[in-house]
Amino acid sequence: MLTPDRRTVLASMAGLAASAVTPRLFAQERAAEALTSRTGTIAPIGRPERADRLTRAQAMMQRAGIDALLIEPGASLVYYTGVRWWRSERLTAAIIPASGTPLIICPFFEKPSIEESLGVAAEVRVWQEHESPHALIATFLKEKGLARGRIGIEETVRYFAVDGLKAALPGATLIPDSVTRTLRMRKTPAEIALMQTAADVTMAAYRWTYPQVKAGMTPADIGALMTAATKQLGGKPEFNLVLLGEAAAYPHGSGKPQVVRAGEVVLMDCGCTVGDYQSDISRTFVHGAPPTAQQRKVWNNVSRGQSIAIKAAELGAPAGSVDDAVRSWYETQGYGPGYALPGLSHRTGHGIGMEGHEPVNLVHGETTELDVGMCFSNEPGLYLPGKMGVRMEDCFHMTTQGPAWFSKPPMSIEEPIG
Repeated sequence: MLTPDRRTVLASMAGLAASAVTPRLFAQERAAEALTSRTGTIAPIGRPERADRLTRAQAMMQRAGIDALLIEPGASLVYYTGVRWWRSERLTAAIIPASGTPLIICPFFEKPSIEESLGVAAEVRVWQEHESPHALIATFLKEKGLARGRIGIEETVRYFAVDGLKAALPGATLIPDSVTRTLRMRKTPAEIALMQTAADVTMAAYRWTYPQVKAGMTPADIGALMTAATKQLGGKPEFNLVLLGEAAAYPHGSGKPQVVRAGEVVLMDCGCTVGDYQSDISRTFVHGAPPTAQQRKVWNNVSRGQSIAIKAAELGAPAGSVDDAVRSWYETQGYGPGYALPGLSHRTGHGIGMEGHEPVNLVHGETTELDVGMCFSNEPGLYLPGKMGVRMEDCFHMTTQGPAWFSKPPMSIEEPIG
């Protein structure tokens, strides 16, 4: 027979065990039963594609009068070299000369790990803990005859790396890197294919999650469902933002407690990565009741905004003109003006690729012309503070025939997933 104390302890342990399986583990079990991977046959970016990137970069560098590029860990380092690393006080970097083999510099003890993911022909030089990585870079550039060269600094490189190189190579001229952004903005067919798979994974996760949303669920509950589905489908979850009721009026949410209630909107903004390339898709629906007249009107206005944006996205058009077209129509419907609320308080879209947000943006004043291979989100949400918000978001890429969707927008508020 159990004593009262032992009953209490075991009951407590049972309670803890039950809490440990919800909602995340429960969602994982359900997803595992219902879904299978969609990414088993993807073709990741390989050595030939990375070699071609370097060739194109070096040709652009020569035309632009740039003698070398300095790249730190992050998406651009993966883009050029395949090296997957993190940033710390110990500098790891790539130096890409305008001709010849790139150099990777890293701490001595990290070399084997760095070489595991190296996806191009490159020289690797190491520095010891008591040595200067900047001096190592300077030596390489001097060997190349670039002691007084023009060195392009990739836009995310940290100040200490720039300052250290300036001190180690005082005769060089350090300038902004105009090459990497230009290349990364224009995706190749291999990149487009990976982004398409990422979008397919996210949409499949939406289709599985949507009918499981129940009254009383929290954003974390719904996010756990999307995360589990995305993983089971073969994607790497990047974000699952869920906004309920009034919180949907604030594009990135509210810290107030939220639960699903009948008749209120559910706004979901979710994305994943497949083979280093991302998706970003948003859906808004009304749970457990027919939409009100206001909910339907705002939803339909956002749907119309997406249509206006995609029609305005013509080859050669300034990126900012897409935002202007949407915002101009919204003002005729009583929103704004400009970024004022109620209305569209953020840009119509952002670039996307290896990172969820990349240049260039669909935003007022942006003069960059739309070109083949550029990829964008289309998300002209409308927000009514204190009441509700609606955001539908689908990404598209520019082709020789104009824009093409990665995921197609939903047709109606009654069928919000598609």
